[in-house]
Amino acid sequence: MDQQAREAEHRAASDAEQIAWVDEQDNLLGVLVRSDLRDRGLIGRGTYIMLFNSAGELCVHRRTLSKAIYPGYWDVAAGGMVQADETYAESAARELEEELGVSGVKLTAHDHFYFEDTGNRLWCSAFSAVWDGPLKLQPEEVLEARFIPVEQVMREITEKPYCPDSLAALKRYLKAQQSDVAKNT
Repeated sequence: MDQQAREAEHRAASDAEQIAWVDEQDNLLGVLVRSDLRDRGLIGRGTYIMLFNSAGELCVHRRTLSKAIYPGYWDVAAGGMVQADETYAESAARELEEELGVSGVKLTAHDHFYFEDTGNRLWCSAFSAVWDGPLKLQPEEVLEARFIPVEQVMREITEKPYCPDSLAALKRYLKAQQSDVAKNT
């Protein structure tokens, strides 16, 4: 099976996943198939895992062209939809391992916020982790990945398409980090 066929098969399986459906306050309402949740404009739950190396560089990756939302965009976080039977933390660990092949790392929780964009309504939980090992990319979801300085990411977001939901998570994370530094000086 060629790469395009694998991506299409993965997309169909992804669209059929049972996803947590929530209200405006992040209260669980039930379970819906991912594509139904998206098509009806309902709210789901998503996780964002910003993966840094010990030098402080952030892993950015490019999404495959078969993704339902933001195909081919660059992404500053691994992550995805929280399945019906998962917590945010369980989803984050699963997504980090699936997309980038990273497991067994400490996930640090940072933020919980609401995000809305065309075709994308989510309650989001952002996490970070540090990893210096090799990445094992999921070819059905990730075209390429690299670690780059955060300053370079912030320049690139004006030049290349980056996923707005994960950028919201990153910007909130950076703002909180700056606030923490200011409090400690």
